[in-house]
Amino acid sequence: MNSEWKKFFKTWLINAFAVLVAVTVLRPHLECSGVVPVFVAALLLGLLNAFIRPLMLFFALPLLVFTLGFFTIIINACLLYFVKAMMSVFGMNFVIEGFGWAMLGAIIISVVSLLLNLATGSTRATVKVRRPHSSGASGRDGGGPVIDV
Repeated sequence: MNSEWKKFFKTWLINAFAVLVAVTVLRPHLECSGVVPVFVAALLLGLLNAFIRPLMLFFALPLLVFTLGFFTIIINACLLYFVKAMMSVFGMNFVIEGFGWAMLGAIIISVVSLLLNLATGSTRATVKVRRPHSSGASGRDGGGPVIDV
């Protein structure tokens, strides 16, 4: 199997699990009937993230800068609503009670997929923890931050 297809299926499974977690956590407000609609929702969300999301981010760039990136949550919630609309066209049940629940679902999906992508090495993002070097008692600054005035 081609490595491109493996990457696609790995990402699809991670997104499907993230959607499943969001549906499970927000059960009365975000519902999906069955496992197959979860995989279809994850596929549609992946397609929208690949093609529509960059356009939305580009047109919302001033708002993204002004809100320091928090407007991305609104964009992700809109994409989740698009998935809901597309699922209803296909005759599958994907219910979101309101925009606030779509925002919360988008946050859960983003966090779960980020954590799983970090755990599986499927992303370019890395987490590095740097600890300051202890210079001992010989340094004049005491090992703390230095503020020059």
